[in-house]
Amino acid sequence: MSFTAHNMTSELLRLTTSLAESTSLSSSSAAAQRDYSLSRTLATAAGGASGAISDMKAMEHQTLKVPYEILNKKFRAAQKNIDREISHVQNSVSDLERTLKQRSDDRSPPGVTITAINELLNGVVSKLSVLKRKSNESLTDELDAAQVCKKRLEHLKDYCLKSGGSGSSSGGAGGANDAAVAQWRKKRLDRMLVDHFLRSGYYDSAINLALHSQIESLTNIDLFLVSRQVEDSLKARETYRCLSWCHDNKSKLRKIKSSLEMRLRQQEFIELVRKDKRLDAVRHARKHFNNLEDCQSGQNIDLQRVMGLLAFPPDTPIEPYKSLFDESRWDQLIEQFRTDNFRLYQLSTTSVFSVALQAGLSSLKTPHCYKKDGDKNGDCPVCSDLLNKLAAHLPCAHCSQSRLVCYISGQPLNEHNLPLVLPNGYVYGEQSLRAMAADNGGRITCPRTKEVFDMKEAEKVFVM
Repeated sequence: MSFTAHNMTSELLRLTTSLAESTSLSSSSAAAQRDYSLSRTLATAAGGASGAISDMKAMEHQTLKVPYEILNKKFRAAQKNIDREISHVQNSVSDLERTLKQRSDDRSPPGVTITAINELLNGVVSKLSVLKRKSNESLTDELDAAQVCKKRLEHLKDYCLKSGGSGSSSGGAGGANDAAVAQWRKKRLDRMLVDHFLRSGYYDSAINLALHSQIESLTNIDLFLVSRQVEDSLKARETYRCLSWCHDNKSKLRKIKSSLEMRLRQQEFIELVRKDKRLDAVRHARKHFNNLEDCQSGQNIDLQRVMGLLAFPPDTPIEPYKSLFDESRWDQLIEQFRTDNFRLYQLSTTSVFSVALQAGLSSLKTPHCYKKDGDKNGDCPVCSDLLNKLAAHLPCAHCSQSRLVCYISGQPLNEHNLPLVLPNGYVYGEQSLRAMAADNGGRITCPRTKEVFDMKEAEKVFVM
């Protein structure tokens, strides 16, 4: 019995060690392979289309950053879980060895020793089963997250390859590339709209658009749905879900020096005082406020003011205690949660769609778009009623050199299309006026005032 048990123990130790090493190596190699794949894919794509890479750097940061951060988070969580379970297995094996040693020294009754050995063996087998199950679960989670990264990398790489060959040749190949690039950009617009809808709170619209365009794996819907649950919990005056989120992201929140957890604990204290449970509030303060790490000076001042609420009723008119009792603090907590959540995944506070729209409107905006007595250009997006209001607060486009354009044809006015001025003061291109005169027996009609002139009355304009 002793010899067999010793052999079994040695085998268990060997299996545990090999399992730990293989798990650690597979996770480390997966991380290394992940970094190598990311660098290699982007480098390969950059070789074919540097312009597309510049485009992606400006607009596709969150497309890769969010799943990459999620993968890193799952990798760290898997390492902690596996290390913890391996420690449990090793402790069980140590207990088994200790019991076997006592048995070999004849220091325990035979019956009791055999029973204890059986129980310990069952415990080791049980803990090994738990280790195997959690290892498989962690590996599955990591593979799912890695698959999302791979899909997005392939999606961006596809754009680099298509844009690299777009318009490079005449004929079918160039046209096919142009069509493929246009289709890819349409899909990107849908992704930008989904992100904007999620940030604006239109979750159903975002989900329906993602399903319709088949871009679920290319969007961050899951991230925003988790945020929605936390925000709804805070709106319902509950803190447990947000505190759980803080616990899951504790290390990252500590790195960005977030005060969200402390403010949540303060709000719990305030609610206890509001309900006149002052003794419970004191217990709450002793339990949580002493454990808050590295409070900054400003946070210490806030904490002192919160503790001062014990001496005031909820309807006190005295500041700053009146503000501490204000229900608007819950809205402030929601805003801080959103800000910290964006910082964790390096997301901007403004959607990419909003930034791109503002940049586009600003590049097209001119003072003429807002002249009340001027004619609107039907081809100008800023001149349209809706976008005209959106662009009102944006700066006008910077133009270091003016460009004159014919009002009739839209063609540039230059040495090949000289600007001609009519007697009423309006300037048009020579080509447009001569084409009009050829159709009307040498007569031209001003499209703005409807006045009719002879072609000979038009004079050249010299721009200095």
